[in-house]
Amino acid sequence: MADNPDSWADDREEQAAQVQSLEKREGELHLRFYLQPEGQEFALAAEGIREVISIAPDRITPIPNVSPVLLGALNLRGRVIWVADLAQFLDQSSILDTDRPEISIVAVENQDMLLGLAVDRVVGMDWLDMSAVQMASDFQDGVAPFLSGEWSTDADRGCSLKLLNQTQIMQSARWGA
Repeated sequence: MADNPDSWADDREEQAAQVQSLEKREGELHLRFYLQPEGQEFALAAEGIREVISIAPDRITPIPNVSPVLLGALNLRGRVIWVADLAQFLDQSSILDTDRPEISIVAVENQDMLLGLAVDRVVGMDWLDMSAVQMASDFQDGVAPFLSGEWSTDADRGCSLKLLNQTQIMQSARWGA
């Protein structure tokens, strides 16, 4: 089955549009993602994100007798990092589906600490107008301590993007529990 050259052109146009939108540089750059397939959309500031990777679940080595939030450890170019299910950490209702070919992991760094946050699906990078960010409201107790605010993505449908603070996540006392 041959590839369709017209779809290549469409892909190139889409990629060019994404690059062009990132070059606008209005606001602050954020990585957007979902924690559950049909769940809420979240974002982390690009500053502090080391990289985003997609890996096979079997590359994460389970560690016995640790919190169920921790999926295990991963060797990332010679550096061992802990990988956590971010949805579970935030007390979301579902557990990350690890029965699939790849898992998206956002490697965040604070000082010399590196942590992999497993998410359901990465949307991409976006510049967000931080003057439009409002204080978050009506959130579960598990999420509230880690929110920097929320940004309205579609006021007509009541959709919003929840901005997480990776420093608060990494320094949380929950890791000791």
